[in-house]
Amino acid sequence: MSDANPTIDTDLVRRLVDAQFPQWRHLPVSPVASGGWDNRTFHLGDEMTVRLPSAAPYALQVEKEHRWLPRLAPLLPLPIPVPLAIGEPGEGYPWHWSIYRWIEGETAKTAEIADIRQFAVDLADFLIALRQIDSAGGPAAGQHNFFPGGPLSVYDNQTREALQALQGHIDTQAATAVWDAALAAVWHGSPVWFHGDVAWGNLLVQNGGLSAIIDFGTSGVGDPSCDLAIAWTFFEGESRETFRDRIAVDKATWARGRGWTLWKALITVAGHDANQAEAERSRRVIDDVLADHALMT
Repeated sequence: MSDANPTIDTDLVRRLVDAQFPQWRHLPVSPVASGGWDNRTFHLGDEMTVRLPSAAPYALQVEKEHRWLPRLAPLLPLPIPVPLAIGEPGEGYPWHWSIYRWIEGETAKTAEIADIRQFAVDLADFLIALRQIDSAGGPAAGQHNFFPGGPLSVYDNQTREALQALQGHIDTQAATAVWDAALAAVWHGSPVWFHGDVAWGNLLVQNGGLSAIIDFGTSGVGDPSCDLAIAWTFFEGESRETFRDRIAVDKATWARGRGWTLWKALITVAGHDANQAEAERSRRVIDDVLADHALMT
């Protein structure tokens, strides 16, 4: 097993749990159906999960989550993951890892949502509540979260390289205008808490409604505009307008939200490792972002 790319499987998790948490050695271990990419996730019995970072950059998030999620959870209107225990490197695995309480629910992509506009309201209310929590001492944007919450300029070169690669495939002139507008809409506010990866896979649904928000690995304190990408990657039409009205950010923050969304969609379409379905979804996102910018200017 290489420290750079460890093999993470049920056998490894079994050995780690047995060695470090013998009180749970009687509980079965099995992979979670959608185990994630940044972390590999496994069921531990019926009520817990084991999460192991899949690479060194993601391992930076473990201590952050153990420190901050228990403080955030009581102040939020919906459940979030709260760690139960932190594991040490061992059994050939090189990083710290976590045990969490299992949160029931289907992801927003696969679940049946009873009222998408109410879903948009509930998500906006959660993000507003998150922003209102005292951010003193919270983790600023950096390597631990790949810089969401910081200035968009950190991804300027990458974005312009993608734009160059997509010449003739998308409206790069319009996309450049959106990107330049986002860069110009500089954040001047005080740092606030943000989730950092508000995506359909991190939104859980039960009984047709939003029931929990998971995966705070990219969370931190700073500019919350990164949390607006869901407006284009999941919502559309009336639900997008409902989300925007409820979240009530200024035009500059919305413009930066378009920038974060455009950056990710551009590099996905331009990337050689994106599958066809991902590329098609990202092309639709690009179209929606460009249309939104045109409508607002």
